[in-house]
Amino acid sequence: MDLKALISTLGIDAGDLWQEYQRISSVLLKLGLSEYEARGYVALVALGSGTANLVAEVAQIPRTSAYKVLKSLEAKGFAQAKAGRPRSFAPVEPSEISVRVVAEVRESFEKISSVKNILTERGVPQLVYTIMGRDRVLEKIGEMVDRTEHTFVISSPSITGLSRRLGKRFSAATSRGVHIRIITSPFVKVPKGIEVVRREGLLATDVVSDGRAALLAAPDLSACGYTDNEALAAHLEAFLRIMSEKRA
Repeated sequence: MDLKALISTLGIDAGDLWQEYQRISSVLLKLGLSEYEARGYVALVALGSGTANLVAEVAQIPRTSAYKVLKSLEAKGFAQAKAGRPRSFAPVEPSEISVRVVAEVRESFEKISSVKNILTERGVPQLVYTIMGRDRVLEKIGEMVDRTEHTFVISSPSITGLSRRLGKRFSAATSRGVHIRIITSPFVKVPKGIEVVRREGLLATDVVSDGRAALLAAPDLSACGYTDNEALAAHLEAFLRIMSEKRA
């Protein structure tokens, strides 16, 4: 029984609830979950708890991927493993996730505000450019990779998608001696030969090139802020260095 059929058995207006499910899934994607993870989490909430096979059936995801999806949800703080055999998982309460995400976003914007205040006091111009559109954001990250001479640091829960688009540029950069560090979620595949740091709870994508240029993108890469202001880039680089030290 898939999620749509389950909704129908509950005697609820399936059309309205299914549309609401689609909206919820799109929000979860913006928080850094994959399509399968979003489906899996919604299925867990609907079920209360479930095994990988049950979640696969309800969420309509491949059975071969279901356990990995649930482990990834656990690593990202959206699910908890329960004792017993077969292994089952329960969802972290949506209200708890809401509080956590709001707190993380508030903290991030407070840090951005503090940087702005510091630079304003020093008379440093605020040179931050807004770029709209996923393709344009990805191309800008690619340009940053191409221009990097020494170090390139990227923190993102969406490394798999970035690697598919920018893999050749990563390889070219490492071939010319650029040190690349990727900070990403547990269980996410990364290109070979690149330093990787695992960190839970990542939401947005942050990039720093040579400590001179920086980019901060929305979770779904639909928009970003880019700057070649070295003071701003250095601040973000220091923040990512702290993140690198707090390994998952």
